[in-house]
This record gives sequence, C-alpha cells and structure tokens, in this order.
Amino acid sequence: MLNFQNITLRRGGRVLFADATFSVFPGQKAGITGANGVGKSSLFALLRGELHADAGDVDLPAQWVIAHVAQESPATGQSAIDYVLDGDEELRSLEQAMRSAEQTDDGVRIAALHGQYEAHGGYTANSRAAQLLFGLGFETPQHTIAVREFSGGWRMRLNLARALMRRSDVLLLDEPTNHLDLDAVLWLEDWLRGYPGALLLISHDREFLDRVVNVIAHIEHEKLTVYTGNYSEFEVRRAAQLAGQQAAYAQQQREVAHIRSYVDRFRAQATKARQAQSRMKALERMELIAPAHVDTPFHFAFRAPLKVPNPLLSLEHVGAGYAERLVVKGAEVSLVPGDRVGLLGPNGAGKSTLIKVLAGVQPVMTGERIAAQDLRIGYFAQHQLEQLHDASSPLQHVLRLDPKATEQELRNFLGGFGFVGDAAMAPVAPFSGGEKARLVLALLVYQRPNLLLLDEPTNHLDLEMRHALTMALQDFEGAMVIVSHDRYLLRSVTDRWLLVADGRVEGFDGDLDEYRAWLSERRRAQGDSAPGVDKTANTVGRKDRKRSEAEKRQRLQPLRKQVRELEQSMTCLTAQRARIDSELAQSDLYTDNNKQKLKALLLEQAQTQQELTAVEEAWLDACAALEAAEHD
Repeated sequence: MLNFQNITLRRGGRVLFADATFSVFPGQKAGITGANGVGKSSLFALLRGELHADAGDVDLPAQWVIAHVAQESPATGQSAIDYVLDGDEELRSLEQAMRSAEQTDDGVRIAALHGQYEAHGGYTANSRAAQLLFGLGFETPQHTIAVREFSGGWRMRLNLARALMRRSDVLLLDEPTNHLDLDAVLWLEDWLRGYPGALLLISHDREFLDRVVNVIAHIEHEKLTVYTGNYSEFEVRRAAQLAGQQAAYAQQQREVAHIRSYVDRFRAQATKARQAQSRMKALERMELIAPAHVDTPFHFAFRAPLKVPNPLLSLEHVGAGYAERLVVKGAEVSLVPGDRVGLLGPNGAGKSTLIKVLAGVQPVMTGERIAAQDLRIGYFAQHQLEQLHDASSPLQHVLRLDPKATEQELRNFLGGFGFVGDAAMAPVAPFSGGEKARLVLALLVYQRPNLLLLDEPTNHLDLEMRHALTMALQDFEGAMVIVSHDRYLLRSVTDRWLLVADGRVEGFDGDLDEYRAWLSERRRAQGDSAPGVDKTANTVGRKDRKRSEAEKRQRLQPLRKQVRELEQSMTCLTAQRARIDSELAQSDLYTDNNKQKLKALLLEQAQTQQELTAVEEAWLDACAALEAAEHD
C-alpha cells in the first residue's frame, strides 16, 4: 500500500499541512479536496519526487509504478496514436528489444521476447490505444494526425490518454475533466471505476467525485483529514461539524431558508416530470450540503436586469458553421424570460457554435437571428480569460464598466468574488486560471444581463466558487443557456434540454441519466468502425438490447401515462389558482355588494390549493415509481 506517515509539507515559509497520516490501498480511489492553494498539487509533486517532505515519510512499494498526466506536450510530428502508445514504456522497451534480437541469430531469445510481448498485450496495444482516443473524443481519422496539429486542449486529452495507457499501480489525476466535454467526462468516469490500481484524484466536479471515489482526503487549516465515503457523504459529515459553531449555524439557516423558498416556487410551476424531479432532488440535496459551505469566501448575486423583453432572442431556420461547412442546420430556438436551457450533444456537434450564434459573435450562414431591442447578453467563454487587460487590476476592470461608481462600492462587489484587500488592486497578469475566470464572471454579473450564455463556466473554478455560482444562477431573473460538463450545476439550474447532434437542434425530453444512455447507444452504434470491435457480436448485442428496450417501454407505458395525466391536472389547477388570485386582487371585490362572491372565491381558492397539493404529491409518487421501474 501507499503510506503517508506524519507528513509535513511547506512551500516557502508557509505550512501547507502538517502531521498528515493516511494510507491508500490497491483498488482504493481517493479524492483530494480543499480550497485552491492548500497543497493538493504539492502532494502530487511529493509523490512524483519533485518535492521532499519537511517531516515524515512516504512509503511506496519499490515495484509500484506511478502514472500521471504531463502538463506539457511536445509539438512533435509523431502521430496521436503513437504518442499514446509511448505511455506504455514496458511495451516500447519490449519492442526495442525485439528489434535488436532480430538482428541476431538467437532464436531462443527472439521466441522468449515474443512470448513476453504477447503476455504484455502487445498485439492488442494499438486497439487499446485507439479505444482510449475514441473515448476521449478523437475520431478515427484523427489518430494518425501529428500531435503538433492539435490545439492545447486536445493535447491535454492526448496526455491523459497516454497516462491511462501506462500500466500503473498508482494513478494521479489533477483536474482531469477541465479540458473535457460532458461526453468524455462520462466515459472517463466509467474507465476510472474499472481501474484496478490506487487512484488519487483532484477534482472540483462533485458529481464526478461522487461516482468515482470512495475516500476523501480533505486539506483545510493546515490539516489533512480522511473521510470514508464519496464527496456527498463528506459534505454532510463536514456540515454536521460546522453546524456546531453558532455563527456558522446562523448563516446555514439563512441558506436553507433560501433554498426551501426556491423549491416551493419551483414545485408550483413544475410541468415536466423528469426535469422537475431531477431539479427538486438537486435542491433537496442542497439543503443537506449548504452547511458545508458556510465559510465560503464567495457570496454574490445577479442584479435584476433593467428590462426583460419577451421574447428575448429567436433563431429561425438558422444554419451556422465554418467556411463552407454547416455544423448546425435549420435551428429553431426561441428564448423567453425564465428559460433555463442546457445544451447537450456529442463532442464537435455544434454546441459552442450555437452559443456563439446566440451571442451574436458568429454570423448565421442561413436563416435569421432576431434579437429584442432591449436584449442585454452576458456571454461567458474560455477565450474571454485571455482578453483581460494584463496590466489592469480587478478594480480597474470594473471601473471601466461604471466610471461613476465609488471605489468602496466596487471593492464590496469584488469581495463577493474573492478579490479582497490587495487582490482587488493587483495586476491580472499573474492571476491563475481560476482567478481570471472569477473576474470574468464578476464583469458579466455587474452588467445586469437579461440573457446569460455560458460556455463551460466552471473550468478552473473550485468547489466553493461553483457552489456560489449555482446559488446565484438559481435567482437569476432572465433567461439562460448553458454548456457544461459539470452535471451538478446542470441538474441544479436547468429546466429543459436542447440536444445538438447530427446537424440538428431538438428538444431532449429526458434527464442526464437518459442522456448518458442515449450517448452509450450512439457510441455502440459508432463502435462498428472503431478498432478492435467484434462486429458480429455487436450486431447480436444490439438486437438483444432493442428487444429488451421495447419490452421495457411497454412495461413503463402505464406509469408514464399516469405521470402525464397528473402533469396535465397540475397545469389546469395552477391556471385555475392564477385566475382566482387575479380575481381576488380586484379592489371592488371587497365592497359590501360583493361579499358572497368574495366568500365563494375564497372557498374555491382553498379547494383548488388542496387539490393542487394532493395532485403534486401524487405526481411526486408517480415520478418516484417511474424512476424505480426504469432502474429495475
């Protein structure tokens, strides 16, 4: 096992953590968590031999091999698949030995080396490398493209594939999902769950942590504490500890009250069972985890837009793409106040293209983009981090937006994003990716948009900032369209989905679990062209799956019908309640002449609310029954 005994680690004169003792066993998967700068990456550097402990010992079995993702990749002419194959150093060593032996007449040695090569899986290595590339989003023609032809983000994917290719006993992954889309995140999650070695994972994606790790090593206040279980279980236990502090408890109660208020508003308007149930579950869970974030340094909210026109923005039969190639064809999208839209779709299908068209930064090739006169867009994309003024401070950036604001007002505003004291006056140039992302979000929030377009807004953000962003987005009064690989954020802030695939933009009537199933089926269908696939077995398997899915659809039909009927009843009762409330708001109703009418309306209001409550409860029960049946 990997054993840490009384480890103390410093950077400069600052203690990162002291007297840390914990062990990681083969097959165990540990999440390393804590705020930025507490020493998570330094712990990895210690394991790689790049740092030495100031006190204590690290005991690693001599035969254990450590794999990690390189942060740099050479601009080489080597093909992508050869670059990944180089990750298996033992394989490459055997290949070199076989080439040398073939220059001799030593038949015994040649035979022995070929036996070792077969035992090592050498004859299936190309297939394994191709499957890694395929899972991380590389199409088959890209496997032979030179590494230097890929962008920085795609080279990081190649580095990840190379690390996974290595036969290792310990795998170190530091924010592996930062450069991935949702599809690749789902694939990587499954791969890591099957990884037989010990995994140490640094991630700010709570759902990714939940599904992969079974131990949390949390670094805080110069201490490393180990908790058994996944990240959600850690949050609940940490919340219980923090709730014992009176000041923390008071803030926790305000947070819980806010969440409950939001749940109540949402339940009264729910019309789509799957999305609604998923959203409500996320909000219920937030009640449990809120106390775990009482000491967060981030607190901010979107200011109310000055105007909220209806509709805000429409696309009519829009086609968009690059050069002569249409990526999106015939897109019909209408955004109105209150819309919470998540974009789903395979890598390269056109999600970012659609966001750019909505933002007006990419022209349409066909069709028409129709914007309201008072449309005010807040657009977040990764390239905006590079457009910050390096020599300017966060305060100067916000001052450009509002020259009449006082310095104290702007400092108070920036403090909610973690820019306090000297940090508000420091030049942006040396800022980390997370700090720059927070500043871009601050600038976006300050401009009071009525339409938010967010393309991977959580990249580089830590867990506390992601939590603060989730809370702020729930209260946003305008419309929102978001692309993200952070499933917790998606579940918490979106009400409906648009699927971008095969050139089309269509509504997706399901949740993220159903999207995962859709994606798996699509990958299986594409798998016929992937290397190393038994096409006959694949065909038989698909037939069996289709038959099984048809039987399941027939079995679930009565439950789905019940959910739809209850949804229709909720819609009618909600409309009836709105009509009664409107009539009760008329001032002339409260005169002596209308006493009987007022009494009748109040009685009808009470009966309607009682019926609506009963139908909502029945709907929730039906949704739970449907979900249980779907997972049976």
